[in-house]
Amino acid sequence: MKTSLSFIARRAFAWIAMFIVLLIFWTSILGFRATWPLFAGALLVVIFVITTSTSHLRRIRLIAGNADASTLANRQRRQIEMPFEADEAFGIVNATIRELPRATEIESARDSLQIRAKVQRVDAYGAAVPLLEQMSKTFGMQRDLVFISVTPREGSCSVTVICEPENGAWSDLFVVDDGVNLENAEAITRAISRRIAERRRNEQASTKETVTEKELAVAKLGLLHAQVEPHFLYNTLGSAKYLIKSDPVRAEEMLDNLILYLRHSLPRTDDSLSTIAEELERARAYLDILQIRMGARLRTQIAVPDALKSVPFPTMMLQTLVENSIKHGLEPKTGGGTIWILARPNEHGVAVTVADDGRGFSTETAGTGIGLKNVRERLRLAYGGEASFNIVANFPAGIAATITVPAAGPKSDPKEVNHE
Repeated sequence: MKTSLSFIARRAFAWIAMFIVLLIFWTSILGFRATWPLFAGALLVVIFVITTSTSHLRRIRLIAGNADASTLANRQRRQIEMPFEADEAFGIVNATIRELPRATEIESARDSLQIRAKVQRVDAYGAAVPLLEQMSKTFGMQRDLVFISVTPREGSCSVTVICEPENGAWSDLFVVDDGVNLENAEAITRAISRRIAERRRNEQASTKETVTEKELAVAKLGLLHAQVEPHFLYNTLGSAKYLIKSDPVRAEEMLDNLILYLRHSLPRTDDSLSTIAEELERARAYLDILQIRMGARLRTQIAVPDALKSVPFPTMMLQTLVENSIKHGLEPKTGGGTIWILARPNEHGVAVTVADDGRGFSTETAGTGIGLKNVRERLRLAYGGEASFNIVANFPAGIAATITVPAAGPKSDPKEVNHE
């Protein structure tokens, strides 16, 4: 109550002071006498001050819920902390101002991180009271100004919002803005807060989706580790049983390779990367088993430099390519063929190729494509756009599948993903 009375008294004093100055000018300078119409005009001014001040006070209470020195002022200032880099924060603020109702003449400077705009005012009561409307036009209270600056900080920024009438500060003693600039400041603050919250929700949703995708990839990998095709086991054990009688040495060699293969195929406790050396050892065990079974129909050539064997490589991915070459390329071919495993450095990292001279692309040998699809999906989840997978026809026959990964491994290891 004290603040409200002080506000009305301050405005009344300003108007009375202006009236006294006009009265002195009227009587002393111009030489006219003070007449009753002059004093009647002074009474109307007092009524005008009380009316507009009361309307302003009531509207401020409706908007802000309370009337104090900060909410009653025609000029409003807000300080907003944003958890974004300056460029991103500037984009959010710029979009907010451009959606502000009645905003015109918007000027934004990204280099200086400043935005200026003019907002056409809609008088809260002027249309209903012609005298108030005329007074507003007389003092130039037709538009309001919005000035916003972004101050960069380490990992965040501070946004300063200033809303004020277009005319000078002297007019605040005589004319009120009926809370228009308070509305503008609150609207800008709400809009920025909403955009920040929306950005956070999108980030959380994206993070949750990524975690879900990686958890799904881990589950698929666990199944891939755990599954060893039944017919491969049956055929290998059947061959070993036959060789025990006819060639015990080769039977023992086959069982040793099977044990080595199964040991490497056991699921891990996490989705940490393997190395080219470990994956090559698993592939060798698999090929040695098939070499005993297929005999001269299978030939292998492996060229992997020692310097590349320590490079991180996705688990079971090389094995998938080798199995595809055998199953769809060489086994269906009457005379068998050769499988190559090659590794070489390139400008993108390390390229690992599995090639064969088997049946190649044909409807007779085509599988479901699930294995190759899983290869692409796992590469995307582990490396983003830093890894690639290509499969092309080999010359003169067969196919060549190449996986290219960064030599240093992915930027964020899959085992660091939070699975809570």
